[in-house]
Amino acid sequence: MTSHSLDVNTEHLLRDLAPQVLGILLHRFRDFSAAEDAVQESLIAAANQWPHKGTPDSPRAWLIRVATRRMTDSLRSDRARLDRETAVASEQSLFVIPSLDVDDAHDDTLVLLFMCCHPALTPPSAIALTLRAVGGLTTAEIASAFLVPESTMAQRITRAKSAIKSSGVRFQPPSSKERAGRLRAVLHVLYLIFNEGYTSSAGPDLARTDLSAEAIRLTRATHAMLPEEAEVAGLLALMLLTDARRTARTGHSGELIPLNEQDRSVWDQAAIQEGIALLTNALQKGFVGSYTLQAAIAAVHDEAPRAKDTDWPQILALYELLRRMSDNPMVLLNHAVAAAMVHGPAAGLELLNALDMDDRVASHHRLDAVRAHLLELAGETAAAIAHYRAAAKKTASIPERNYLLTQAARLAEAETIMHTQSPAG
Repeated sequence: MTSHSLDVNTEHLLRDLAPQVLGILLHRFRDFSAAEDAVQESLIAAANQWPHKGTPDSPRAWLIRVATRRMTDSLRSDRARLDRETAVASEQSLFVIPSLDVDDAHDDTLVLLFMCCHPALTPPSAIALTLRAVGGLTTAEIASAFLVPESTMAQRITRAKSAIKSSGVRFQPPSSKERAGRLRAVLHVLYLIFNEGYTSSAGPDLARTDLSAEAIRLTRATHAMLPEEAEVAGLLALMLLTDARRTARTGHSGELIPLNEQDRSVWDQAAIQEGIALLTNALQKGFVGSYTLQAAIAAVHDEAPRAKDTDWPQILALYELLRRMSDNPMVLLNHAVAAAMVHGPAAGLELLNALDMDDRVASHHRLDAVRAHLLELAGETAAAIAHYRAAAKKTASIPERNYLLTQAARLAEAETIMHTQSPAG
C-alpha cells in the first residue's frame, strides 16, 4: 500500500484513514468492490506523492477527492454501463456534494463496521470482509487468524464481495434490530483485529500497536453505543487487561519477553483498573460470554504481583467454562497450559494429543511451541528442543521465531554442559 520512503507515522495515518474514506464512498456509490479498489488507488497515489510533495493539510479530504475521482472515472469507462452514462453524469451531485466539507465529516468507521457484517453474507465471510475493509489486514493475515490457507481466504473474500453485489441490498447504517443481529460478528472482528495487533502473525515486530489501538477505539465506541451489552464490556475489558502488559512484552531490541518473565512494575495500572471495573460491571449483568471469561482470565494474571503468585487453579476453572462455550483450538491450547500448571506437565501434554488431529491447528506453530514448553517442564529436553525448532520454522513472526530458537539453543547448551560434566561411565 505504501512507498518504502513513507515514514511510520504516515503509514499509520493512511491505515487509519482508509476505512473512513471507504465508508464515504460506500454511502455515495454503494458498490463495495469498486469503492475498495478506488480507496486502494488513492492510498497508492498518496504513497507515491506525499514523500515528495509533503502531506496535505487535510489528508482525509485529499484521499476522499482522489478516491472519488477514481471511482467516477471507473464508472464512466465501464462499457457495460454505457446506457447509464447519462444518469451517472447527472447524478454527480450525489458523489461530490459542493457544500460538504469532507475534512469535517464525522468518522464513519463504526458505521462501516456494522455495514460490513452484511445479511447477505455468512458470518465467516462477513468477518473476513470486515477485517479487510475496517481492520486493513492483508489476506494472509486474515487467513492466519482463521487458521486457513491464504488461497482459501482470498476466495472467501471474493465470494463475499460478489454476494453483496448480487444481493441488491444497499449499504446503509443498520437499524437497532439489525445491530443486535450483527453484534456477534462485529465483536469477533474487533477481537481478531486486536489479536493481530497485539501479536502480529508476520514481520519484524512483535506487535502492531496501530491495529490494537484501533480495535480498542472501535470497541469503546461500540460500548458507548450499546452500554447494556455485557459482552461488549467484556471484550473491551479483555483488550485493556491484555494491552496493559504491552510495554513489558519486548526488550530493548524488540525481543519477546514471556509473561512469566515480564517486569510487572511497568504494566499499565490505569488500564488494568479500567478493565477490572468493566469486567465487574459485565459480570453483574448476569450474562457470562466467552469474551467476559477471557477477560476474567486476563484479570487473574494482571492481579498477581509475581508470576509465581498466579492463581492457576482459578484460571484452569475459567478455561473449563470457556471450553464449554467454544471449540476454538487456541482455547484448548491455553487450557492445556493451565492444566499443566495445576496438575503437572503430563496432564497438559495429554490434552494436546487431541489437537494433533485438528486441521485448524495441527500445523500451527503454537501447538509445537506449547508442546515444547510442556516437554521442557516434564524434563524431556531432547523432545522439547525438537518442538521449539519445529515451531520456529512454522512462524512468520521474526520475534517469535527468535524466541523459539533461543529456547532451543538454551536447552541444547544446558544438555551439552550436563553431559560434559557427567562422570565417565
